[in-house]
Amino acid sequence: MGMVLQVVLLAVGFLMLVKGADYFVEGAAGIADKFGIPQLVIGLTIVAMGTSAPEAAVSITAALKGNAGITIGNVVGSNIFNVFVILGITACIIATAVADSTIKIELPFMVGITLVLAALGMSGENVNLWEGIILLVLFVAYLTYLFVMAMKQRQDVEEEEEQRPLWKLILFAVLGLAVVVWGSDITVDAAVNIAGRIGISQRVIGLTIVAAGTSLPELVTSISAARKGKADIAIGNIVGSNIFNILFVVGLSALIIPVGFEPAFLWDTLIAAATGVILFFCVIRQKKLTRVGGIVLLLGYAAYFVYLM
Repeated sequence: MGMVLQVVLLAVGFLMLVKGADYFVEGAAGIADKFGIPQLVIGLTIVAMGTSAPEAAVSITAALKGNAGITIGNVVGSNIFNVFVILGITACIIATAVADSTIKIELPFMVGITLVLAALGMSGENVNLWEGIILLVLFVAYLTYLFVMAMKQRQDVEEEEEQRPLWKLILFAVLGLAVVVWGSDITVDAAVNIAGRIGISQRVIGLTIVAAGTSLPELVTSISAARKGKADIAIGNIVGSNIFNILFVVGLSALIIPVGFEPAFLWDTLIAAATGVILFFCVIRQKKLTRVGGIVLLLGYAAYFVYLM
């Protein structure tokens, strides 16, 4: 009976993470849209950070509770899941265009910082305070780049598109974030209890169940954006989320407490970097992620899952 309760609590936690992130994204993206910020920038920042709110909340909560295996496992596992599964499914539904800046700048940057995480983690089998500061400094540099890009691509806002008042959008964002934080607490406790009951490591729980659950907002957002023809948001959301997960989530967690990085995580982190390389070669020729590319990504996750088991 106790196991059933933990599974129910895990499902409730995931539901809160998804709905909370949904409201946060709707509010935050609406606010950004009112100021004429381009689709790509919204995807790389507001939407990416909003859909990464579950990863941030779960990883930071896990770090505070001393469950470091879930902290790194959730971030690395989510990044692998985001590229292989979410972009794979999205591309199988509809061919997804990729912006030049994503191919030339954001995607290589994502691969680079993933390798930086691997190096920092293996330097002392944890990510400590100073290493967390390094990640946050890189995050500020990334935000600066996005700000400059936003100023260059600023768009005029059409009055008829302003359907909701600003106060309501702010309320959506604040309440959504509160639900995400509460849901993360429930999710971490349930995941740790399940791992203990069935005798598998926090690393595997973090890399699979928790990673997939916290990636649900990215899945819904990317598929919805692709179906609506907003491909910049679909791809930008995933790349931006992965960058946010490493630089902000791990960086902030390391400021709170040294984040354990067991040796087995090295291969998972290198695989996370490899997802970016595979994605790059899938899109470089046609500047879009086709159905064939989507199948390649899904097969990549199948191979990774077999490796984990």
